[in-house]
Amino acid sequence: MPSFLADLSRFRGNGERNIQGESLEEFLEAYDPREYESPSCTTDALIFSHSGKLAPSLEGLSLLMVKRSNHPCIGTWALPGGFVNMKENLADTARRELEEETGVQGLLMEQVATYGNYDRDPRSRVITTAYMALVDENEVKVRAGDDAADAAWCKVRLELLEEKQEGSRSKNTYALHLENQERGLDTTATVEEEISTDGIIKEARYSVTDQGMTAADHGAIIAQALLLLKKRL
Repeated sequence: MPSFLADLSRFRGNGERNIQGESLEEFLEAYDPREYESPSCTTDALIFSHSGKLAPSLEGLSLLMVKRSNHPCIGTWALPGGFVNMKENLADTARRELEEETGVQGLLMEQVATYGNYDRDPRSRVITTAYMALVDENEVKVRAGDDAADAAWCKVRLELLEEKQEGSRSKNTYALHLENQERGLDTTATVEEEISTDGIIKEARYSVTDQGMTAADHGAIIAQALLLLKKRL
């Protein structure tokens, strides 16, 4: 099939033909990506807000959440996000989906992590990339849109429940509290953090053991972002 891109100049390498004698154009003409199973990609946005100076404890922090109006996880609270278009950069997807679902736009956003467990979404093999922003809540106007039944600021708090250390491995259990009294939301998710190190390289995994009223693995994404913020303060 024709090349996905119009400009192939960056992909010509040294200009040689491959072992089948094909030029780049001929190789691409014969290449059919539909022969291979491919995952879908999404983005999720963590929009934190605070007033005044942010304390190391993150006390007073809020998180923008949307209530899902459709399957999967209908009726639960989720991070604003959605599927990446074919010719769209990840950061642009995060901003577009955020605007479509909450009306919020024009934020500086940082990539936090990628979540790709095969069983994280029943619709398909879905890999998501999370982006984070920190704003003044009074300067951001929120409205629900797209497939969100509601969009609201929720008070967010991460509580350490248990710590375990065995050599170079540690396992921490957290309670993630989300609250919005006006929406009748008061839920807690349980998240486990597993860290292995060899002195230079650190492998960290975050998983949800109890979702509460949060969607899928979003509790783990939120917990990881909160821990990252704490390290920076």
